[in-house]
Amino acid sequence: MTVSYSLEVANARFHGFSRLLFRWKGSIYKLMYKEFLVFCVVYLFFSVFYQQDLFERVALYCDQFTNTSFIPVLFVLFYVNQAFTRWWGQYTSFPLPDNLMMVVSGNVHGADERGRLLRRTLMRYANLSSVLILRSISTRVRKRFPTLEHVVEAFMTTHELKNFESLHSDFNKYWMPLTWFSNLAAQARQEGRVRDDIALRLLMDELNNYRAKCSLLFHYDWISIPLVYTQVVTIAVYSFFAFCVIGRQFLNPQKGYISHRFDMYVPVFTLLQFFFYTGWLKVGELIINPFGEDDDDFETNKLIDRNIQVSMLAVDDMYQNLAPIVKDKHWKNSLFSVPYTQSTAAETLRPAFKGSTYD
Repeated sequence: MTVSYSLEVANARFHGFSRLLFRWKGSIYKLMYKEFLVFCVVYLFFSVFYQQDLFERVALYCDQFTNTSFIPVLFVLFYVNQAFTRWWGQYTSFPLPDNLMMVVSGNVHGADERGRLLRRTLMRYANLSSVLILRSISTRVRKRFPTLEHVVEAFMTTHELKNFESLHSDFNKYWMPLTWFSNLAAQARQEGRVRDDIALRLLMDELNNYRAKCSLLFHYDWISIPLVYTQVVTIAVYSFFAFCVIGRQFLNPQKGYISHRFDMYVPVFTLLQFFFYTGWLKVGELIINPFGEDDDDFETNKLIDRNIQVSMLAVDDMYQNLAPIVKDKHWKNSLFSVPYTQSTAAETLRPAFKGSTYD
């Protein structure tokens, strides 16, 4: 389930972001506490059981490589930036039916049963296509619809399933319901339910926009960030802290080693480095594919529920369901203002912004 904290950061205030540090669900602590504990245990093991003379020479040697100029651990920042760009692209590519359902509701006419059937079927086909693509890329949706028979229970008829399975293709057939949509829209045009070719063109344009998003999601799943990129970043971070486990040990201060004037017992700054760099790596791991079951992954099943419900409401219950048209409250006034509540009345005292260089 996506973790939302928008309300808590709606206003900038003292201790604003700090309050978020004490949340567990969806937090960086929950994401990387296992790696953090493993690092601490390994560090403690070498600290307690090492053979002093030989180990100190090894520790001094390893300490040379714990500078980020030797191992490009900061490369993880560029990786996370690429992963975030990919994550945002997948979010904006999610096929929402809102535009399409508005066009269907406004251009596929008929209050009779046939008109209602056409509108509902068109939107069912659109939602079916998104379900087929999502069950191909999302583990949550796949668990909800493990077989096509489960899809039939919610979105398909048995005849549609037969047509779907009768068409042989070596590739994903999520596009088939959209082809049914286009054919049915053309049929509605022939019946006069779609009244002109401009309206039909508008339907086809919105359908193609919807199809393009389904296709883009499929290609995001197909073409990942190159594996070698992920491997290089992972090896850089893990090798850096492998050297830190030994090189950052506190040595006998009586021997006068540089940077080892006293023993702190707890490597505070090394642990902070581990938290930051490994945390960034785990963030990249989290957002590189948001269609899993992590706390902050996309709630694909909820989106499916929302999409089919609002689609049917828009093209069925709300079709030509209008309130009586009446004169608005400001019919006789050419200049008027919308009322403010007492808590927002102070905003009326601020002059309207007319431009930074407006005279």
